[in-house]
Amino acid sequence: MVAAFLAGPGLTAETVRSYGQTLTRLLRYVGGDAPLPAVTPARVAEAFADAWGTAAAATWNRHRAAVRSFTAWAGRPDRGLLTSDLAAGLRRRPEPRGRTRPVDPRRLAALLERGDLALRERVLWTVLHESAAPARWVLALDVENLDLDAMRGRVTTPRAGDGAAAGGVRWVTWRSGAARLLPGLIAGRRRGPLFLTDRRPGPARAAGRDLCPHTGRGRLSYERAEYLFKRATRELDPEGEGLTLRRLRGPGRADEPG
Repeated sequence: MVAAFLAGPGLTAETVRSYGQTLTRLLRYVGGDAPLPAVTPARVAEAFADAWGTAAAATWNRHRAAVRSFTAWAGRPDRGLLTSDLAAGLRRRPEPRGRTRPVDPRRLAALLERGDLALRERVLWTVLHESAAPARWVLALDVENLDLDAMRGRVTTPRAGDGAAAGGVRWVTWRSGAARLLPGLIAGRRRGPLFLTDRRPGPARAAGRDLCPHTGRGRLSYERAEYLFKRATRELDPEGEGLTLRRLRGPGRADEPG
């Protein structure tokens, strides 16, 4: 049943590798030939205590997420293989607060290579990762303020609390990954927001510098961008809710004052 789960559709290669490590080790504890209905939450909890009892919270939560996903798959009504939650005895461990832990570079690379990923998201996430700039700065970029040769863009920071005074001018600087993608995103556009909504806004919903003069579409909002990233990264989140854009802020180049 574990093999069938890992071979099913909807799991990325990175997720299969991660889940496979957890479930393969768990099989050694509960017995690979044991009937699935005979595996109890208590037995799984014992195995976890033995295998990962002293692990860091993030590691524990990652392995717990694998068991929760397997339980959800095996317990679906069309399968009816489980009547109990195998992760019921596994409480999520709180992770220490502090500096936001960035997305693992290998997982981010796998995410950016997905065939169903739109160019807009690929560019946005790459710029965020390579620049280490706040998402609101990057979303405020305009096409006419990009310096593609220097791999940077000028932005007026939209609000205080993002590391600069409100109204301060900053340069968001990226690297070669974003530099390769940006020309395709701005093809045929000379002015207006860099990142656009999928559809044209309703009356009075967007105007001025937040409206593209070439397409009639508005600027992509932070809330929408966050939602799309969370939806795409649910499998990477132990809680299954998806990651925030803040997790993309890796060790990029510093944002430069204007």
